[in-house]
Amino acid sequence: MAHPDSTTLKAARNAWIAARAPYQQSEVFRFGNPLVDEWEGKVNAWPLDEGLIDYVDASQYGVDAEENKYRGVNIIANKTIRVSGSDIDVSNINKALLSNILHELGGVEANVATGYHAIEFLLWGQDLNGNGPGAGARPATDFDTANCTNGNCDRRAAYLQAATDLLLDDLSDMVAQWAPNGAARKSIQADGTKKGVARALTGMGSLAYGELAGERMKLGLMLHDPEEEHDCFSDNTHNSHFYDAQGIQNVYLGNYKRTDGRMVSGPSLSSLVAAKDAELDMEMRARLTATHTAMSNMVAVAKSGKAYDQMIASGDKAGNQTVQAVIDSLTSLTKSVERVVSALDLASIQFEGSDSLDNPGAIFK
Repeated sequence: MAHPDSTTLKAARNAWIAARAPYQQSEVFRFGNPLVDEWEGKVNAWPLDEGLIDYVDASQYGVDAEENKYRGVNIIANKTIRVSGSDIDVSNINKALLSNILHELGGVEANVATGYHAIEFLLWGQDLNGNGPGAGARPATDFDTANCTNGNCDRRAAYLQAATDLLLDDLSDMVAQWAPNGAARKSIQADGTKKGVARALTGMGSLAYGELAGERMKLGLMLHDPEEEHDCFSDNTHNSHFYDAQGIQNVYLGNYKRTDGRMVSGPSLSSLVAAKDAELDMEMRARLTATHTAMSNMVAVAKSGKAYDQMIASGDKAGNQTVQAVIDSLTSLTKSVERVVSALDLASIQFEGSDSLDNPGAIFK
């Protein structure tokens, strides 16, 4: 940010996309583990009311003012904001301001001030293309104090710096939680093997079904709404979904490929299931492969030039089918996970659902 130009902005965007791959693979651990789920609201909260943070195009800014009275506050453009009848000094944009005051301002979950998606919006800006081609197109000069576009370039740079530093802090906390003496690891180990397995399966089924197939994919497909895509500013949604599914596969097979290419392997759910029912283990592996294939096809379509928000557009039959194939594969995978739950005598497990899958008529009421 010391010398913002198109090259440094592209480098920052590429770094953001690269950082998404390992994080998305960790989301499978959220469900069934409250300690882990607490992090999500800080590092990956979505959807985001971008008008809280910076300027927006009013014609494509659809947040309901009745639901969010802090709609369009625009922290970057204002050094004072009014909250619950009092003026709040926001002149110094720092980590404490973002995390302790602005994040979920007024108790509204859409007021996302921290994490990956706040940074994504700062790097790309609004995606004003609807279901058409193109991601956000924020110019590098939005951070250039010597040649500033859209005003407040110093505050925009300060926000990006604070949000990035805060994300690094939060991710470091996550690493510590999973260390040998970390609270997340202890919480699983202290509960014994059976509860640890139950939490792993809860994560797999809930992420595959209610969260990924339902809230992140089927809902947007039903509405044909480009605002219902996870990495909406960057058009990185295909990768986000792919690595979520990769995380599910990692947990079942007991494998993880590090960012440097090295493989990490350990005890697997697969071996546990195979000891009980070898055919069921083969079924699970086949479902995981089918999901990987459907996801890979979606990624290939995106890389060929049709972004995820275009795939879910009304009238794009081929694109819709590509996305629906992923949803179908995730739904089938969940059914196999349910069979694993039964085989391991863990009947008390419940997966998260989604109206878009379980009660689609409610979506249009």
